[in-house]
Amino acid sequence: MPQRISPTAPFRHKTFRYLWLATLVSNFGGLVQAVGAGWMMTTLTDSPGLIALVQASNTLPIMLFSLPSGALADNLDRRKIMLVAQGFMLLVSAALAFCAYAGLLTPWLLLGFTFLIGLGVALYNPSWQASMGDIVPRDDLPSAVALNSMGFNLMRSVGPALGGLIVAAAGAAAAFTLNALSYIPFILTLARWKPEVAPRRLPREAFGSAIGAGLRYVAMSPVLLKVMFRGFLFGLAAVSVLALLPLIARDLLGGGALAYGVLLGAFGVGAIGGALGSPRLRERFSNEWIVRGAFSLFALAVTGLAVSPTLWLSAAVLLPAGASWVLALSLFNVSVQLSTPRWVVGRALSLYQTATFGGMAGGSFLWGQVAEVSGPREALLLSAAVLLLGALAGLKLALPAFGTANLDPLNRFNEPTLRLDLRARSGPIQVMVDYVIPQENIPAFLATMADRRRIRIRDGARQWALLRDLEQPDIWVESYHVATWAEYLRHHERRTKADAEVTDRLMALHRGPEKPRVHRMIERQTVPLFDDMPLKPHPDIP
Repeated sequence: MPQRISPTAPFRHKTFRYLWLATLVSNFGGLVQAVGAGWMMTTLTDSPGLIALVQASNTLPIMLFSLPSGALADNLDRRKIMLVAQGFMLLVSAALAFCAYAGLLTPWLLLGFTFLIGLGVALYNPSWQASMGDIVPRDDLPSAVALNSMGFNLMRSVGPALGGLIVAAAGAAAAFTLNALSYIPFILTLARWKPEVAPRRLPREAFGSAIGAGLRYVAMSPVLLKVMFRGFLFGLAAVSVLALLPLIARDLLGGGALAYGVLLGAFGVGAIGGALGSPRLRERFSNEWIVRGAFSLFALAVTGLAVSPTLWLSAAVLLPAGASWVLALSLFNVSVQLSTPRWVVGRALSLYQTATFGGMAGGSFLWGQVAEVSGPREALLLSAAVLLLGALAGLKLALPAFGTANLDPLNRFNEPTLRLDLRARSGPIQVMVDYVIPQENIPAFLATMADRRRIRIRDGARQWALLRDLEQPDIWVESYHVATWAEYLRHHERRTKADAEVTDRLMALHRGPEKPRVHRMIERQTVPLFDDMPLKPHPDIP
């Protein structure tokens, strides 16, 4: 029997508990602001395309800037990054509120402010999500991610409805002011949190190299590629609800800001149910079946929303939509975190967000354009068809179970004693490893070296090659390059305990009198010409 998973287990940890409570306030303000921005745009323009772009302006910067933010999250103090991001969003929200009170807002200025708030979210999210693994142990990580989703959607269940009341009673400027104030409790809580920071033995990666390392790691990780593609499909299709909801409330249901808030609230209530039910579903069903169910159930809900004639029926069909939203996105998030070692988790999460929010940004624009041409009902029905295609994609790109591999650092490597005076930036470095492989072991050796190649390149190796000696065919040489000596040491720091299984298989196939010999060499890029070298007479030549 699988071990019972408690959905509230992360609350045992004081740091998680305090930060979670602070995020409730911040999420409430953000959702009230979203209602204000969405409804204000309907008062500034009648264009469905511009109305849908409010959602796109929030998600586009997350798509564009998540990867650089992930590189920062893996190389700098995550707490400080979050403080900077929250302070930036507070200032932007205050400026938005001022412009609203002064009557200065235009459709494009409003989109500009929402884009800047989304930029702050893009900077904040990778550090916040990567910090979960520092705040709670691995076993509690799925529940922590689900609780974060539940906290957001708990506020989504009340925030939009209250936001609708605030907008109806006091105007959008009051909603923007409330959002600016909501950042303060989280900033104060972050300022008091003092996380343990592991000492760094090596210099920080250069910014460009860090981005390249993140891209390389994900490209060489099949599980992560599957998760990101499915996340992109889900974001592309499912965002139709959030992007078109102001139009649905106004045009299909004949309502106002309060109706819009009620619909968003229903979506949030469903999401809370999805977060609370997630542990039970993970005990009974595989990850792939949960994802397929989320795609399919969301498609049914979107279809129901398209044909619903009343506000309350529309609210009812948004309940399963909200549950499916949380089930799919939290499962994708946890899959990325449990499949990635700590040194690159911020970049992996940022690339997942780039894929998912890129789908949302593209979907917001796409469904807005379809609604402009054919109407919101037709746009919803078309997005439901895309959701069903996303469910069918699981037949070829099924999500595996959560990884059980130990991704803690292996720490087997002992830095060699060098007779040359190398600096951290010295390089390039070429490494060659000699193996003695008898004929009968060659098929198994080649299969194992395919895994070795993926691990080497994933962890920073370049120009990897496998060579065979023509005169002594039992001798095989693995060769690769790294840019500098510091990158060589970093390459070995990235090795995980799960990777040790490949090394152990190679050792079992090796038949030499001693362990495989490792040659570490620094390349000379220039060699003096013979004519420029002084000639010395040979002692045996008169």
